[in-house]
Amino acid sequence: MDRAVKLVSIGTAVPEHVLLQRDVAAAAHDVFGPRYPGFGGMAGVFASAGIRKRHAVKPLDWFFEPRGWPERTEAFLEGAGRLFIDAASQAIEAAGIGARDIDCIVTISSTGIATPSLEARAAKAMGFRDDARRVPVFGLGCAGGVSGLSLASELARARPGTHVLMVAVEVCSLAFRLDHLTKANIVATALFGDGAAACVLRAGPDGIATVEASGEHCWSDTLDIMGWKLDGQGFGVIFSQAIPPFVEANIAGAITGILGRAGLDRPSVDRFVCHPGGIRVIQSLEHALALGQGCLDHERDVLSEYGNMSAPSVLFVLERAIEAGLPPRSALTALGPGFTASCAVLKSAA
Repeated sequence: MDRAVKLVSIGTAVPEHVLLQRDVAAAAHDVFGPRYPGFGGMAGVFASAGIRKRHAVKPLDWFFEPRGWPERTEAFLEGAGRLFIDAASQAIEAAGIGARDIDCIVTISSTGIATPSLEARAAKAMGFRDDARRVPVFGLGCAGGVSGLSLASELARARPGTHVLMVAVEVCSLAFRLDHLTKANIVATALFGDGAAACVLRAGPDGIATVEASGEHCWSDTLDIMGWKLDGQGFGVIFSQAIPPFVEANIAGAITGILGRAGLDRPSVDRFVCHPGGIRVIQSLEHALALGQGCLDHERDVLSEYGNMSAPSVLFVLERAIEAGLPPRSALTALGPGFTASCAVLKSAA
């Protein structure tokens, strides 16, 4: 039995509500401006973020009323549930199989709490078998798309011939907070969007690309760089201003180490497919990985159209790279709380 794991298909989905960046900027000015003296100095982030629009599970005016855990959780369960079904259905259809052919489901999400988990809630609507394995994963943040694909590939390798569905779904907009008058909250309001992406993986002969290698690097004493702070109202974002310089100083060594453990090096990678966390992060990645300025074009396009959707974003970039034609070897990279770099190497079947 062929144990080489193939990426068989990919699907993406976004919610119906469109947030134009200019409208979010105007609303933020009205809501934060009178209460936060530093807002004037921060307002430029809406224009400089490289974002034209985003999608959200709720219309813009919903976010500018006080919301607590019950309302945010209800919005997460409803919105994330729809996104899960939409993205998963696309990936399954593109794979040429049915939901009953799925043997294992890996669900990646860090923007809401669901017990039963999202894949269990979607099982009836999707038509999954009763004996399908379920692996819900919480807490990977923006690294979740790559780490989830890597985990799914390991599960597929362990049981050749089975179909593993990986779904990354995030409702980042639910972290918008009226009560947090902080720079981190203003940046989050300027960056975050909602979306989902799904992949089908199988150890077998056919697919878009082979998952050649994967790995992670977690830096110690970096817990304050990125994450959530939980309180009575919901999730509050933790962002360190040190993210772009930290990326520029450290990412190359981490990726070199991950590739080296697989017997590869950076020159052997034809295209990096990166999580577009923000325009400054994209620029830092280009510089640190010795890529040409503007090389991460799909990343900029995804950021402009969808904002930072956390875990699904890198898979939106991968979808565009596939449509454009994957080169012989691509490396997916993403950064998340921990602080963690995750990497998966794809060898094109073309």
